[in-house]
Amino acid sequence: MNELTKMATYESVRQAILDYVEGIYEVDPARIERSVHPSLNKGGFFEEKEGSYSFTAMTFAELLELSKRYNEDGKMPENAPKEVTVFDVQEQIATAKLTAWWGTDYMHLAKYDGKWMIVNILWQTRLAQNNRLADVSKLAS
Repeated sequence: MNELTKMATYESVRQAILDYVEGIYEVDPARIERSVHPSLNKGGFFEEKEGSYSFTAMTFAELLELSKRYNEDGKMPENAPKEVTVFDVQEQIATAKLTAWWGTDYMHLAKYDGKWMIVNILWQTRLAQNNRLADVSKLAS
């Protein structure tokens, strides 16, 4: 892969992740549909009380529903973080990290019909986010 192709590929992976996070931030489920594969496997840990974490899982359909209402009241700040770090990209797979308002997501992506899509997400809240993220787990249930 030449350097120009490599840069374009990394940017395509980054854009898929931005579609995911901005789809939630901007209440735009169409961005979830174009960036997340229907076979999504998403799970993560939030701290219910200090030192006690609970695991919650979410399907593609649940994520899509969540994206329709999660920020509909505008509770997230306009400058909410959406920092993407792409670790590795191969011909058909990629791995990346997203730092978002709710915490950290580690992602696996795969290329389907020439398009990068998120297939796995493992996440954890940050300590300062606990109260806000308890809402996420209730919405996902």
